[in-house]
Amino acid sequence: MWHLWAKALGEKASDCSRESDRVALIRTVIFASYLLTNCFIVAGVIRHWDNSKSTSNFSQIRSCES
Repeated sequence: MWHLWAKALGEKASDCSRESDRVALIRTVIFASYLLTNCFIVAGVIRHWDNSKSTSNFSQIRSCES
Protein backbone atom coordinates (compact mmCIF):
# COMPACT_ATOMS: atom_id res chain seq x y z
CA MET A 1 0.00 0.00 0.00
CA TRP A 2 2.85 2.40 0.83
CA HIS A 3 4.32 1.83 -2.63
CA LEU A 4 1.06 2.88 -4.32
CA TRP A 5 0.65 5.89 -2.04
CA ALA A 6 4.20 7.06 -2.78
CA LYS A 7 3.56 6.74 -6.52
CA ALA A 8 0.32 8.71 -6.16
CA LEU A 9 2.23 11.57 -4.49
CA GLY A 10 4.46 12.03 -7.50
CA GLU A 11 7.54 10.76 -9.23
CA LYS A 12 10.30 9.03 -7.32
CA ALA A 13 12.60 11.62 -5.76
CA SER A 14 15.85 9.67 -6.21
CA ASP A 15 17.28 6.28 -7.08
CA CYS A 16 17.80 5.44 -3.41
CA SER A 17 14.63 3.85 -2.00
CA ARG A 18 15.26 5.09 1.54
CA GLU A 19 15.58 8.70 0.41
CA SER A 20 12.51 8.38 -1.80
CA ASP A 21 10.52 7.04 1.15
CA ARG A 22 11.55 10.04 3.24
CA VAL A 23 10.46 12.43 0.50
CA ALA A 24 7.15 10.57 0.19
CA LEU A 25 6.68 10.88 3.96
CA ILE A 26 7.29 14.64 3.80
CA ARG A 27 4.83 14.92 0.90
CA THR A 28 2.29 12.96 2.96
CA VAL A 29 2.67 15.37 5.89
CA ILE A 30 2.19 18.35 3.56
CA PHE A 31 -0.88 16.72 2.00
CA ALA A 32 -2.35 15.96 5.45
CA SER A 33 -1.85 19.57 6.56
CA TYR A 34 -3.62 20.83 3.42
CA LEU A 35 -6.45 18.38 4.00
CA LEU A 36 -6.84 19.39 7.65
CA THR A 37 -6.79 23.09 6.77
CA ASN A 38 -9.46 22.61 4.12
CA CYS A 39 -11.62 20.64 6.57
CA PHE A 40 -11.48 23.55 9.04
CA ILE A 41 -12.36 26.03 6.29
CA VAL A 42 -15.36 23.96 5.17
CA ALA A 43 -16.49 23.47 8.77
CA GLY A 44 -16.36 27.23 9.33
CA VAL A 45 -18.37 27.88 6.19
CA ILE A 46 -20.99 25.32 7.19
CA ARG A 47 -21.16 26.70 10.73
CA HIS A 48 -21.80 30.25 9.52
CA TRP A 49 -23.83 29.22 6.46
CA ASP A 50 -26.99 31.21 7.01
CA ASN A 51 -25.80 33.55 9.72
CA SER A 52 -27.22 36.70 8.13
CA LYS A 53 -30.84 35.59 8.55
CA SER A 54 -30.48 34.88 12.25
CA THR A 55 -28.87 38.27 12.95
CA SER A 56 -31.49 40.14 10.92
CA ASN A 57 -34.29 38.38 12.81
CA PHE A 58 -32.69 39.41 16.08
CA SER A 59 -32.53 43.05 14.99
CA GLN A 60 -36.20 42.93 13.96
CA ILE A 61 -37.17 41.55 17.37
CA ARG A 62 -35.25 44.31 19.15
CA SER A 63 -36.86 47.02 16.97
CA CYS A 64 -40.34 45.74 17.82
CA GLU A 65 -39.61 45.98 21.56
CA SER A 66 -38.66 49.65 21.38
